[in-house]
Amino acid sequence: MKIELHEIPVRDVVNGYKDSAENGVVGYGGKLNIRPAYQREFIYKEQQRNEVIHTVIRNFPLNVMYWVKSDNGDYEVLDGQQRTISICQYATNEFSVVIDGMPRKFGNLTDAEREQILDYPLMIYICEGTDREKLDWFKIINIAGEQLTAQELRNAVYTGEWLTEAKKYFSKTGCPAHKIASSYLNGSAIRQDYLETAIKWIAARDGIGIEDYMSQHQHDTNCNELWLYFQSVVSWIKATFPKFRKEMKGLQWGLMYNENGNRTDLDPKMLEIEVQRLMGDDDVSRRAGIYEYLLTHDERKLSIRDFDRRDKLVAYERQGHKCAICGESFEFEQMHGDHIKPWSKGGKTTLDNCQMLCRDCNLKKGAQE
Repeated sequence: MKIELHEIPVRDVVNGYKDSAENGVVGYGGKLNIRPAYQREFIYKEQQRNEVIHTVIRNFPLNVMYWVKSDNGDYEVLDGQQRTISICQYATNEFSVVIDGMPRKFGNLTDAEREQILDYPLMIYICEGTDREKLDWFKIINIAGEQLTAQELRNAVYTGEWLTEAKKYFSKTGCPAHKIASSYLNGSAIRQDYLETAIKWIAARDGIGIEDYMSQHQHDTNCNELWLYFQSVVSWIKATFPKFRKEMKGLQWGLMYNENGNRTDLDPKMLEIEVQRLMGDDDVSRRAGIYEYLLTHDERKLSIRDFDRRDKLVAYERQGHKCAICGESFEFEQMHGDHIKPWSKGGKTTLDNCQMLCRDCNLKKGAQE
């Protein structure tokens, strides 16, 4: 891989600057792709953006940036997108910064002040190499600064029309995925959390990993399969559990849909009755697990409240330090609190329903319930 350091003045980078939103951001006479498909949207806060401009105005050194040279002679910003856009936006009069106590846009500066900014040299490493070499380098330089998420790094590898289309649905502020499913998803669209979640779910459906799915579809001309699948997941959630509760946010709905989407025995009205009952059950420690429990009947999803130490000690003494099933004697620490009447059959986590079992008997009883 070839890496060379260049000094490129701001005027050259700003030349031909154009922000076309979803269609990309370019500069450097149209030869620099400032926001490639794998890069995040502009996320600098006002203070960060303004500090970049103050650094340039004061002629202080700005951290180096990294570009990648493509086979056709054009360039992509590998690292430094936020700083580059900040400089270009200021130089095109999009915002003001406070200078000597007064807010001043680029157009309010004197000729000498504008020339000083335009002549400011940006220190830029330009690299040429294979996709694998570029990604490895990207991961290394990403250690410092505004680190990319795992999905943003994946986007660096699997660029193409499919990814560009997918980002329109999942990676923009107010994107379609946000409009129909923000209540059910954790994270941020612009940090690629929505996209990562959707791909994770559909990849699991196909029995593969996220990278495998992106690799298989990298050169597709559209992302219809992903978007239609995601809409099906959301429609299934709303039809199966129509009453929204905060506990529904961030659950692995796609994985549940993959296993249960074709079931015809799920009655939304009966499920709602069960949800209400379980929400009011003091023994249910993890209420977010109610939805998966109703689909799988796996009590582990609910984290049923365990007997406290005091109740277990009382039961232990009451049983004469012996296991309630096998009758053998054990130290207290070797025994487990168990529901005499199982929780699934209405038993409560109360002293009168507590018995102490040895490890082996506890495992056998649990397997039989």
